[in-house]
Amino acid sequence: MSVRPTDAPGVPLSASALSEATVWTLSRGLRVAFERRRTPGFAFDLRLPTGSAHDPIGCQGTTGVLEEWLFKGAAGRDARALQDAFDDLGVRRGGGVGLEATRISLSGLAGDLDAALALTADVLSRPTLPTGELPVLTDLARQDLEALQDSPTDRLAVTSRALAFPPPPDSPFAGFGHPASGTTAGLSMLTSGGLSNHLGRLGQAGSVLGLVADLEPEQALELVTARLDDLRPGANEIVPAAYVSGVRAWLPDAGAEQTHLSLTAPGVSPRDPDWLPWQVALGALSGGSASRLFHAVREERGLAYAVSASPVILGGRGFLATYAGSTPDRAPETLDVMIAELARLPRGLTAAEFGRARSGLHASVTFGAEGLRARAGAITRDIALFGRVRPLTELRAQLAALTLDAVNSFLAGYDPVRDLSLVTLGPQEIPHA
Repeated sequence: MSVRPTDAPGVPLSASALSEATVWTLSRGLRVAFERRRTPGFAFDLRLPTGSAHDPIGCQGTTGVLEEWLFKGAAGRDARALQDAFDDLGVRRGGGVGLEATRISLSGLAGDLDAALALTADVLSRPTLPTGELPVLTDLARQDLEALQDSPTDRLAVTSRALAFPPPPDSPFAGFGHPASGTTAGLSMLTSGGLSNHLGRLGQAGSVLGLVADLEPEQALELVTARLDDLRPGANEIVPAAYVSGVRAWLPDAGAEQTHLSLTAPGVSPRDPDWLPWQVALGALSGGSASRLFHAVREERGLAYAVSASPVILGGRGFLATYAGSTPDRAPETLDVMIAELARLPRGLTAAEFGRARSGLHASVTFGAEGLRARAGAITRDIALFGRVRPLTELRAQLAALTLDAVNSFLAGYDPVRDLSLVTLGPQEIPHA
């Protein structure tokens, strides 16, 4: 066993530090972030830095199909026996394939933590990979793609990413412009050999395990090391998110009763000092019924039932994604109002907007730490995005110290409209400048 205590020594947590995380790095690079909670249960979230964006060019769907294939048998169990083993523990299983990572999350009773870690290790290190299952899995992926055609918002999101974040010409990765299910052409190119080779990416390098349980830190480290320390090295490569500004595109949908609008703009990266001011600004823009977009687009003019703005992190960089669904005849006005609201961000927030947005963010931080599953996911995300677990006391203190002047000083230099990209889906194109 080889463990590098790169972030914190393996000492017991005091009663006053139960919300602080202890972080270790295992022999091949897996970072383990542990937080003790006085609870009868456990939750862990394992993030492996290979997602659908890492699919090889021409083989879109590789990661998504592989993730399903892993659960079709492991360590001598067939698919049914493996599923029964998870069910016998009574654990809740979650996760799946995202753009940049594959996640496996489990929660259950504390006494079953070791068995849950063992099953996870079996899936990743000792999968059966029955070739007879591949036609079924690729067919299911094709069905997902067919269902995508019935979801305008999903089609719009995929196309927006494809246009705003095209893969660099020399990249071996397919990038962000396809769903986890892949593409019809990509699925037809998948082979058992290619998928098995791709499995080599899923290992310790760049991976993070967030664990919450009622254990001494040494006990937690011993359990995780015993089960996951022999996991293969893996690969940790960032897919570049080279943003293209000024995109203007329309996806025709003659039979649609709505026009859907997607606006993308540069934002703030997680490790940037302006991350927190940006988060507060987004809360004022789209944080509830008193937010600017909700009031201007829906309440004041009745232009759209759904309107939102949210942060998106790709390639370690932050971006602003704004969406609205409107009737075709009112879509041009909806677009004008959305752009107008983005354009007035540099003029700053009012004291009332700042107070509401900061309170909302404070509530999100507080309640997001309550549930075990949510907290395990949060500390995993912290390590992946921020390089460390941000203590809740620190986050609360930063929010309390944040001022309206600081947020407005940031906003004075933030102009999302300047580099805006726009993609719409509907029966007719929206005129735009």
